Amino acid sequence: MNVFSKVALMTGVAAVAFAATAEARTLRLNHNNPPDHPLHISMEFMGDRLSELTDGAWDIQVFPNGQLGNQRESMELVQSCVLDMAKSNASELEAFEPTYSALNLPYLFLSEDHQFDVLTGEIGQEILDASHDKGFQGVAFLIEGARSFYGNKPINTPADLQGMKIRVQPSPSAIRMVELLGGSPTPLAYGELYSALQQGVVDGAENNPTALTTVRHGEVADYFSLDEHTMIPSVVVISNCAWDAMSDDDKAAFRQAAQEAMQFHREQWDAIVSTTMGEIEEMGVTVNTVDKAPFIEAVQPMYDEVKGNSPAVADLVDRIQAEGANYSDN
Repeated sequence: MNVFSKVALMTGVAAVAFAATAEARTLRLNHNNPPDHPLHISMEFMGDRLSELTDGAWDIQVFPNGQLGNQRESMELVQSCVLDMAKSNASELEAFEPTYSALNLPYLFLSEDHQFDVLTGEIGQEILDASHDKGFQGVAFLIEGARSFYGNKPINTPADLQGMKIRVQPSPSAIRMVELLGGSPTPLAYGELYSALQQGVVDGAENNPTALTTVRHGEVADYFSLDEHTMIPSVVVISNCAWDAMSDDDKAAFRQAAQEAMQFHREQWDAIVSTTMGEIEEMGVTVNTVDKAPFIEAVQPMYDEVKGNSPAVADLVDRIQAEGANYSDN
């Protein structure tokens, strides 16, 4: 189904939704993961809680596997109010709202506890609220652990990335990071990555461990190298049209449902990741740990560039790092 057909489908669904009683409305949320993925489960949890907290006035219908478009298409449709909600991530969202770029710097967070507390606190809410003048409102951060490189050979040092075509998200930060580490960044839609790895269009990619199991990238990648360069959260967003149609009480209920979903997701993510590494090795993928120090050194220019180019983002980075003083590196 092409994007025009998807728009027609969503327009028809929207017409049905608006024709319903004023007391009930279903929000359509699109994302690019399979229905058994923890992200999908957490978004359904959020929808269930929203319905409970608003006595059925609002509900969320979750569309997996990019049924209504890929992540970029979804964001554009949300901005134009054709689609109510989408799941993207901080990496892709920086093209729509620069504030999200603060979360994409390599080795910013000292631990998953550091990241979770930042995202569920004042700084996280500030970032979610920053995009309202861009046509959408951030609702929730869903953490996905650390991202590392995987592909057709082990990556033990930045030198190993020389000459490798590495799939990245269409994010200036992701592209710059791979450039500094010596690789050749290749933006590509997530749904195209399995075949790109299989056919040698790219030599590797970077993501969290579940990418090798839930969408079977472990079938077309031989090595998973634990450099853990970034912790990029998924982000659930809602169009201004849908958000502004809510009463203050309903918005408060939505924020509560989102907070509960963030905690729910953290708990199920931790449980799943504890078994994922074993599943990766069972698939025949070799897992190798690396010395992170050369990687950290190689990407330091990104911090200098942020300070020179964006004082507002640099301030966010400073505040995130200041909160990191309370956490130990794990």
